[in-house]
Amino acid sequence: MVKTKDVKPKKKAGKPTAEKKGSGTLELLEAKLAKSQFDQRLAMEPAEEGQACSMVWGDHKGEETPRIFVLALPVGSWEKANAEYVQQLSYTQAPTGLAADEYAKFALVGDGKNEAMFDLEYPAHEVDRLPSIEEIKEYKRIKADPTRRWSLKMYDRLMNGFNAFHEQVYQTVKDKVDGKNAIILEVAKLLFLESFRLHHDGKMLEFTHEGKKLNLSDVFTFEYVQKHGKQAVAEIQSAFDLLKTNADYVVTDDKGDSHPIFDRNEHLRLEQPRNYETILELIQNLGPVLDNSDKVLKEKASLKDVANDVLGRAFDVFLRANFDSKGGLAIYLTPAPVKQAMLEIAFHDILEETPEILSARDADGKPSFRYCDPACGTYGFGVVAHGHLRRALNEIGGRETSNDRAREKLFNDMCEQSFVGADSAPIMVTLARVNMAMLGAPKARIFYSTNSLISEQLQPCSFDLICTNPPFGTPKFKKGQENAKRDYEERMKEILAFYRSDLEAKEGKSKTSGYEYKPRVDGLAMGGKPNSKGVWQESKATSVDPAVLFLDRCLQLLKPGGRLLIILPDGVLCNSGDRYVREYIMGKKDETTGQFHGGKAIVKAVISLPSDTFKLSGTGAKTSVLYLQKRHERDDGSKQFMDEPQTDVFMAVADTLGYEVKNNVEDYSKGLSNDLAKITGAYVRGE
Repeated sequence: MVKTKDVKPKKKAGKPTAEKKGSGTLELLEAKLAKSQFDQRLAMEPAEEGQACSMVWGDHKGEETPRIFVLALPVGSWEKANAEYVQQLSYTQAPTGLAADEYAKFALVGDGKNEAMFDLEYPAHEVDRLPSIEEIKEYKRIKADPTRRWSLKMYDRLMNGFNAFHEQVYQTVKDKVDGKNAIILEVAKLLFLESFRLHHDGKMLEFTHEGKKLNLSDVFTFEYVQKHGKQAVAEIQSAFDLLKTNADYVVTDDKGDSHPIFDRNEHLRLEQPRNYETILELIQNLGPVLDNSDKVLKEKASLKDVANDVLGRAFDVFLRANFDSKGGLAIYLTPAPVKQAMLEIAFHDILEETPEILSARDADGKPSFRYCDPACGTYGFGVVAHGHLRRALNEIGGRETSNDRAREKLFNDMCEQSFVGADSAPIMVTLARVNMAMLGAPKARIFYSTNSLISEQLQPCSFDLICTNPPFGTPKFKKGQENAKRDYEERMKEILAFYRSDLEAKEGKSKTSGYEYKPRVDGLAMGGKPNSKGVWQESKATSVDPAVLFLDRCLQLLKPGGRLLIILPDGVLCNSGDRYVREYIMGKKDETTGQFHGGKAIVKAVISLPSDTFKLSGTGAKTSVLYLQKRHERDDGSKQFMDEPQTDVFMAVADTLGYEVKNNVEDYSKGLSNDLAKITGAYVRGE
């Protein structure tokens, strides 16, 4: 039997209900830290009425520790206890003139009833405990961007502005768009044009409209639209039609096919000049650039001056807050706590076990590390992976990361080479491309694929890390849908045939007599299943959950030793009818030794998610995160797997994710525990 480590987070302990608003709550939080020797304090101005905040630190062996931001929230505003908001306040409310290493590294937040703790280094995320005064010295000091405070203020401006614009188009200045998602897509197009305007010049910006040569830098401003109205709109639409296929925004897949950021049939659909004025003034009229001491560094700022991670986060949060998943495409945006936990675990293990893969280059000098999501949606996992990769590069040694310049060169190369994604919904691919472009990765290799399960655009044994939330569940056909059912079955038969490369027809017999299973490093087998006698047969088209095929496909796509974190329906992990899938992964158990043999992967962890994880997307399916590491191949070059031992499996149950779904939104105001923060902390510490 596989040994397990079972972690079940404890419920949050309630606090006494005496008067603790504002400074009272802050004093209690500071006193708690003072008991851990963080006893030095710097007062800070609160951002809103009812709040109170400060920075505290300690002195360990004669040297000051990194700072901890302490924030007391008024009762009823617990939804503000999230990593992005807290990180923003730690900068924007800090006194001016702080040195680079005097900004907060961690945060403690409370409202007199609830408490939460955060690691504020990008990507900021909730943690289950703060480091001790001895441990905190082991963390690298913050390398502050001299314009970080200003960038975070711009994040607040952009977030509020994007949301207001979305409501404007949806409710008041209605335009030629169909639904909430179409508005998001129009914002993406306009951000693309602004990015193009800022990063190109001269003839690159020229285009023709009605026989007249124009320049994007002249017509794509809110002042020009105010003056020329519908004429300006028509000219901007023409500019988009020309520039959307520019080579700087074309990527290639593993098959060699090219993919522009927008389809050739995609056009700017907004027609109301007032909507153009609103969005262009939002992203262009940013005022001066200020350093962390509020000194003017540049009189007229642009989005180019805003830190990439801040700009990318603004678009990603806007996208997630306004995206409508009920559009018939079975698109389920993965909640932020789930993505954060999966990527934090993955990068922790990479740094602990194989850090060298992050800085390696291939024979052509290109970064060899590759991350993929074959069902990427808006590339939410990739956005989080982007942040963790930048953070990880600061923690490894070697020539490629020996100094800031070398590390930045490697990271920029990885932004172009290391991020791969595919999706069958064109709008998702476009939003994913813009999502990464806002992070400074316009060449991220994200592309449309009719079916990632079989596409040659993704090559076997080519990825180090895959994180994904694939579609699952077989469709139910009603009476009168016989043609649709027949079409589905025919399509699935073709796919299942592709998934039998590890199955060979028994010698001298027909395929109906069964197959022999011969696992290969680059093979697939879930197009079949063993019968009660252990003989593999072809699977029926309507009996295979697509999640099982995605699981098989992801294992095929991984390099030997590569890691997979995938969200699966619980049935795959526990139903008796899916036992063959589990044996396919782990191998069969030797009752004498208790070891597993013949599997393709080592099971590292299983984390059960709450039943309402995807309630916002309209499904209450019970799911879990399965973390696998593909076994290594043998040294003889036979494409066979090494018989590596199955290690202990980390197992945990998350009851809540910090929110409840209410009125079609994720409500974080209830003070619910983000159990995944505790689970991730336990995993990282090896508990």
